[in-house]
Amino acid sequence: MTKQQVNYPWFKKEDIDGFFALFQNNLANFVLIAVALIGMGYPTSIVYGRVIPGAAVSVLFGNVYYAYMANRLAQKEGRTDVTALSYGISTPVMFVYLFGVMGPALAFTGDPEIAWRIGLAACFFGGLVEVAGSFIGNWVRKTLPRASMLGALAGVAFTFIGGELFFNVHEMPMIGFIVLAIIIVGLIARKAMPFRLPASLFAIIIGTVLAYSLGEVELSRIGEGMETVGVYPFLPTLGFIEGFQYLMGPMVGLIAVLLPISIYNFIETMNNVEAMASAGDDYSARECMLVDGCGIMLGSLFGGVFPTTVYIASVGSKWMNAGRGYSVINGGVFLLASLFGIVAAISEIIPVPVIAPILVFVGISMVAQTFAAVPQRHFPAVVIAMFPYFGNYVMTRFNNAAGETVAGISSGIVPLGQGAMFSGLIWGAIVVYIIDNDYPKAAIASLVAAALAATGFMHAPELTLFYDYKFAAGYVIMAIMFIVFDRFGSDETGEAPLVD
Repeated sequence: MTKQQVNYPWFKKEDIDGFFALFQNNLANFVLIAVALIGMGYPTSIVYGRVIPGAAVSVLFGNVYYAYMANRLAQKEGRTDVTALSYGISTPVMFVYLFGVMGPALAFTGDPEIAWRIGLAACFFGGLVEVAGSFIGNWVRKTLPRASMLGALAGVAFTFIGGELFFNVHEMPMIGFIVLAIIIVGLIARKAMPFRLPASLFAIIIGTVLAYSLGEVELSRIGEGMETVGVYPFLPTLGFIEGFQYLMGPMVGLIAVLLPISIYNFIETMNNVEAMASAGDDYSARECMLVDGCGIMLGSLFGGVFPTTVYIASVGSKWMNAGRGYSVINGGVFLLASLFGIVAAISEIIPVPVIAPILVFVGISMVAQTFAAVPQRHFPAVVIAMFPYFGNYVMTRFNNAAGETVAGISSGIVPLGQGAMFSGLIWGAIVVYIIDNDYPKAAIASLVAAALAATGFMHAPELTLFYDYKFAAGYVIMAIMFIVFDRFGSDETGEAPLVD
């Protein structure tokens, strides 16, 4: 038996903060899933009895495995400050599956049971794509500049996590401001909380008590939350087999939605692994993508219809000095919470403005870590890589309800937001290559962008050839320009405006 080099603890006090950050991130997604599916017409028996338990199985699998990987890394490098990767349902992917798969499946079949089985097949398909991606993950990670990978991820953190949750903080200013102040003092300034409580736990207690005592939330919500408590057993299913008959038959058009979002999901895993490497914990992207894919498929075998991924909250947990205990506890708690219907109860009892500040911290830490992890001269690449997700945020949040207003601001918002992860990666890489005076690579990146735009992975609502040829043409012209500049441009180089 191999003797362990270090005593890497199963649990430490900082894991409590890490747990609450990850728990709330996952909880928010679970609640959104439940509300959206029930609103579409799916019965609670499927939502609480199959979908939520299936997702919990996937979350448990991933978090336990990543705790194992953390211990392995700790022993390999002989240190105890390793933080396990966070794991959960990807928010952007979740929205695509909700409204691009589950909604159309129900509308097409008119039968929630069959529609759920189509969702199982879609989820299983996503897992297969993630597993396939594991074979190229490390190569892509080494090939793309860090600024482009982390910049695209920072765009998600700034808009969907930090920015949107900062809005929620202001919904109840007497509550949200106080909770956010506690989070800043405890997790950013690292000041001790009363009774030595973890900052996240102290903030939730204070915020929840204030919300009810000040009348911001009705006491009746506690009773409404308790009504959802029950027993929802974990039942294995092979329903994805029947679902594939629809997915490869009358609903084959969904593949055009599933393929790009599944590729996006494995890129998100890869980016989050890179973010943790920049923070000091270097995990194998290939192994993580393989684990994510297996976790997704396992979840579908227990009723889950939403892919999971390494979470953007990983770096936030690293900032909290969490270890591996937070990950294991999160998986176990979600398993029990799903089994007894506590997920829905908690979502009713604890108001969003109490939870939001913890996720604001996650967004802050991710953006800050991005700038800390790249050379100063590459800061412009980080910024431009963030922009597509601003377009994606406006598109997903406002375009359906106020399409004319969005178009009135700019007709480029929607195409910029379509395939935002790819756009962010490409533009970030181009800027890095230009800064580093590597114009041949900038030209190659532009041609890759042209291919993505020509096939609908970027700047198009679906996979299709030349949805708008102007985008592909623009990238090709840009590539030619870089080639000409490299061959005939001046060899003189001035000092970069941002130096390391």
